[in-house]
Amino acid sequence: MSETPRKARSWRPSTQLVRGGTARSAFDETCEALFMTSGYVYESAEEAEAAFNGEQDRFVYSRFANPTVQMFENRLALIEGAAYCRATASGMAAVFGSLASQLRAGDRVVAARALFGSCRHIIVEVLPAFGIETVLIDGTRIDCWETALSEPTACVFLETPSNPMLEIVDIAAVCAMARRAGAKVVVDNVFATPLLQKPMEHGADIVVYSATKHIDGQGRCLGGAILTNDEQYLEERLIPFLRNTGPALSPFNAWILLKGLETFALRVEKHCSNAMAIAQFLEENERVEKVFYPALSSHPQHQLAMRQMADGSSIVTIELPGGRDAAYRFLNTLTLIDISNNLGDTKSLATHPPTTTHHRLTEDERTTLGITPGTVRLSIGLEDVDDLIDDLSQALAVAVPER
Repeated sequence: MSETPRKARSWRPSTQLVRGGTARSAFDETCEALFMTSGYVYESAEEAEAAFNGEQDRFVYSRFANPTVQMFENRLALIEGAAYCRATASGMAAVFGSLASQLRAGDRVVAARALFGSCRHIIVEVLPAFGIETVLIDGTRIDCWETALSEPTACVFLETPSNPMLEIVDIAAVCAMARRAGAKVVVDNVFATPLLQKPMEHGADIVVYSATKHIDGQGRCLGGAILTNDEQYLEERLIPFLRNTGPALSPFNAWILLKGLETFALRVEKHCSNAMAIAQFLEENERVEKVFYPALSSHPQHQLAMRQMADGSSIVTIELPGGRDAAYRFLNTLTLIDISNNLGDTKSLATHPPTTTHHRLTEDERTTLGITPGTVRLSIGLEDVDDLIDDLSQALAVAVPER
């Protein structure tokens, strides 16, 4: 199975996103081929034996590897600047796989408490059921990391910016402490994307994505990815786990994601410019209580965010006065922006985290995270920004009385 050509690593990002990882078949097709096959045939029984013994480098079964999936993996690895990438069936398969592949009963995990609901469920419910100790801390506070990582730890897990309140974790500082504690650091980089933030450059060991979000970015399919430079972790832990538990990415979904990467940079640039304009509009609107967006100077961790990120990404979170009733009126009055719990889509989307993505948290847990009944998360798409502002403006006028 071919690896990414060395020359591709010298290409600039836009070229890598269009041509990186491409492996043409004997037909010399222009568009990357879609290999919809579960298995592969052998010239002889001896060849099959050699393949399964690892003596021959070839595809043996699409749960293990597939030509289309491998093209997606190689292309994404290029843009991340990672040596290795393994694709999964969804973002949550990537999160769980990155953790379960390396952890054993008796291990200890420290995680930032500001997590997507399903990620938090894995940390709080799933891992402890397997005898793994887990500790949640305020990821924005260095002293909390220092205390938590003052004893031996197997793994650190965090997302930055966080979902939905866009908290920023100092990746480099946490990675330095994690190394002293003997821990590998896993960063969920979904909101930032590999175009805006590269956690491994700050010391992270593993980066995970829901490729469903910006990488596809068009609401078409599910997918995930795990990236690392750690060959020992890859060969001894991750590959055996993925091959034998089966969270394989469909070749069809891989092909969609592969084609999505071709327009990735263009879309993310537009996402960011639209989101910044929306954030500025909302910050100036008297009907909005608070606006959270990393590229705004008012963000409490703006300077750290801009040291780690190239731009603010596509997510703007707001707090409306009037709680749930105001949030619901706002959402139900939108005419252009859709109500959906997805994000990173070409279409602008809005959701109410307290009753959707974070509904399983207790009220006290949501309060601790800053998620109030009036919290609304906006995923800003690629529409004309003035149309989006018009829609937000009329919805706010209905939802929140003028103050």
